[in-house]
Amino acid sequence: MSLPDPLPIPPFTRPVRGAVTLPGSKSITNRALLLAALSDGPVTLTNALFSRDTEIMAAALNQLGIKVETDAKTRTMRVAGQGGKIPVTNARLHVGNAGTAARFLTALVCLRAGGEYHFDSDPAMYRRPIGGLLDALASQGATASARNFPFTLRTTGLAGGVVEVDASESSQLLSALLLVASKARTNLTVKLKGETVSQPFIAMTERMVRQFAARPSAYAIEGDATAATYFQALPLVVGGSLALPGLQSPATSLQGDAVFVDVLARVRARSGNVLLTEDFHAISDTFLTLAALAPLLPGPTRITGIAHTRKQETDRVAGMARELRKLGQEVIETEDSLTITPRPLTPGAQIETYHDHRFAMSFGILGCHDLHGDGRPWLSIKDPSCCAKTFPNFFEELAALRAQSLAS
Repeated sequence: MSLPDPLPIPPFTRPVRGAVTLPGSKSITNRALLLAALSDGPVTLTNALFSRDTEIMAAALNQLGIKVETDAKTRTMRVAGQGGKIPVTNARLHVGNAGTAARFLTALVCLRAGGEYHFDSDPAMYRRPIGGLLDALASQGATASARNFPFTLRTTGLAGGVVEVDASESSQLLSALLLVASKARTNLTVKLKGETVSQPFIAMTERMVRQFAARPSAYAIEGDATAATYFQALPLVVGGSLALPGLQSPATSLQGDAVFVDVLARVRARSGNVLLTEDFHAISDTFLTLAALAPLLPGPTRITGIAHTRKQETDRVAGMARELRKLGQEVIETEDSLTITPRPLTPGAQIETYHDHRFAMSFGILGCHDLHGDGRPWLSIKDPSCCAKTFPNFFEELAALRAQSLAS
């Protein structure tokens, strides 16, 4: 479905009612695709996410000679595991702006001796961290023509032993090595230089590596806990309640972002004009959800632990500050934090999304607030199709919920 650009967001005029079936997790789908490719036989992924990032990953595996058959209707992907072998020795791979695909594929091709692989990407990926991973792979014999995208990588196989990686700018640099470590010629031990960000994603990787060590022939993908945050926030914006069937609890989920529900519980529990401070270092993909909600809260909100998000799809800290100010909000920005003091919302703004799906979805939820009290749109989203990265039908789901609330 083609969306207008910019897309006006019609507010909800009644409390939300209904349920949302979440897409499969992007983080789990792309890890599962790679682990299935390393398996000794075919693996069928169920409830897989079909989005730009996962389609990039599946297409690249096919280019490398690892067959991936997809069925979007049934949300399944069947991967013909090659046991760690990379059949194609020379390929040109385009990773778009998919961080997981970019980092995981870079490590994967290094399993091949005598390979040459040219990596290119969207311009936004040129600024995203990859050098720490390339340095680690160089210690295993790989040679890269540059320390950022685009680059050509000549590979000699992974010899094994001890490899150190600086993953201070992105946990995916560490995850990439952990995913392929079992297929090195001898035991490969990965050591971390310093600290890393988004620690729950490392835990996710380690748990999934153990799951695939049991050689499953089928693997079910969890619903996306990050995508869930937008719909968990929606009742705070419009009232009502919403069911999210299939969403795992924080206690059982592979996804650290599942604990965002605890953030919302603290938001609800706050009384009066008290400063709310939340540290998002471990769950930084979700900070935009709270930041976009902050103009509707009774007091100021301080969001910390987000400096590393300046090197994600865009500079998320600066972008969020810019868009909130456009809406009339008072924002104090530091390298690692935003403090948002609510002020009367300014209608008529067009939200710039910077080709970043999380800006589109978080401000899409804020736009559901009935600012004028009569259902007139007061906010619009530029480039709403950027949601195709992880949640292609996000705005259709939002429209369906709006219609359902009117009918109830």
